[in-house]
Amino acid sequence: MVEGIIGKKIGMTQIFDDDGSVIPVTIISAGPCAVIQKKTKSKDGYAAVQLGFIEDKPFRKANKPTRGRFAKSEIDPTRIVREFKYDESSEIKLGDKFSVELFKVGEKVHISGKSIGKGFAGVMKRWGFHGGKDTHGSMFHRRPGSIGSSAYPSRVMKGKKLPGHMGNSRVTKKNLTVIDTDKENNLLIVKGSIPGSNGGYVLIKKAGFKAKSTG
Repeated sequence: MVEGIIGKKIGMTQIFDDDGSVIPVTIISAGPCAVIQKKTKSKDGYAAVQLGFIEDKPFRKANKPTRGRFAKSEIDPTRIVREFKYDESSEIKLGDKFSVELFKVGEKVHISGKSIGKGFAGVMKRWGFHGGKDTHGSMFHRRPGSIGSSAYPSRVMKGKKLPGHMGNSRVTKKNLTVIDTDKENNLLIVKGSIPGSNGGYVLIKKAGFKAKSTG
């Protein structure tokens, strides 16, 4: 059993519950992903498997070392490779494939991806600051206000919320519910939104997954 797989965000839509309630959902192309490398605690210091996301279009820009690594598992090179935890007690071999069958309807998953870049943004848009008054005579509207610390420590504290680049960072949405799966087309349908734009790659992990170690 592996912790999760790689997926690609297709887009959002809505479905209707039995009582007619609208449920916003995201459709994800979940797998198939093939095992291209297996790491163990005895040899590598930790247990993990490297999964390659198999797509319709082959990855033709792989260099010679990459092709040699994929040849061991008899899998064509893939553009996206990520590591996941796994149970060392499970019999996982090179070349094994995992897809949407890994998940069940009703279970919780964590989904990580890169958020959509928004460019440079001020503190009101980036952090939700309230801003100043809009009344006549006010000269303080969208600025952050004082950022200093008086005489001591006489510097701007690390982590201060300021204007800057917004988005384009790793975001994880936790405990999303699996609404449905389509095994024929490798589609995973989860409730709510997930990070990133359509066509972006995401990591789908089982919530509460605990890897069992043999050592």
